Amino acid sequence: MSAADSQTGDSQPGVALVTGAGSGMGRSTAEAFLAHGWTVLAVDVAPVDAADSEGRLIPLVVDVRDRAAIESALAEQLPALGGALHAVANVAGIYPPSTLDTYTTELFHKVFDVNVLGVLNVMAAAVPYMPEGSGIVNFASVDAFVVSPGQLVYGASKSAVVMITKATALELAPRRIRVNAIAPGWVATPGNAATGRMEAAAAGIPLGRVAQPSEIADWVWLLTGGGAASFMTGDTVTLSGGDVIR
Repeated sequence: MSAADSQTGDSQPGVALVTGAGSGMGRSTAEAFLAHGWTVLAVDVAPVDAADSEGRLIPLVVDVRDRAAIESALAEQLPALGGALHAVANVAGIYPPSTLDTYTTELFHKVFDVNVLGVLNVMAAAVPYMPEGSGIVNFASVDAFVVSPGQLVYGASKSAVVMITKATALELAPRRIRVNAIAPGWVATPGNAATGRMEAAAAGIPLGRVAQPSEIADWVWLLTGGGAASFMTGDTVTLSGGDVIR
């Protein structure tokens, strides 16, 4: 029996909460759960396209910086879905460039409020609905471990996500809720494409390419909906195509 089966019983699909579900890795993560028959609460600051989801993708226009709004949305939606939440994927994040010369107080608070406080808010709101055997995946970044020039504040925020993942994994272990993180490198998202640096970055990756969003989403499914990771908690999986081993 897989972890998903133990959560929902008799192989029944569960309910997942995915933040940043409007595009990129968030959208691919939502689609991965949909492909396995799950219902997805798709959180973003703008409406998420729910076309062709057969009603199983439920858009929630919520800012992850607002804990009360997240709590209100879950209280409104979950009773009709059985009252339980079986997986959470904290994908929402921002990555404006910054250095010691260019960062501002406003930029610091914006990045940490979305990337760090947002993760805490979503977990705090979601955990009361999560049964034994459910899982959380937080999105960190390779920039949490390896310096990316020009990403001073962003890298610091993702290092915080790694530590939050460890701390909450220990805190939630008695409830048998697992918390892990993913640290992607370069991924073919619209945001990364807009930097104009993706082709050059791919040339420096040992595998010779950037990741596809679906490849990252597959790991979210493995860490939450599959049985192979049922004894894994507090860990961060680096998905960089070998980029961080140089």
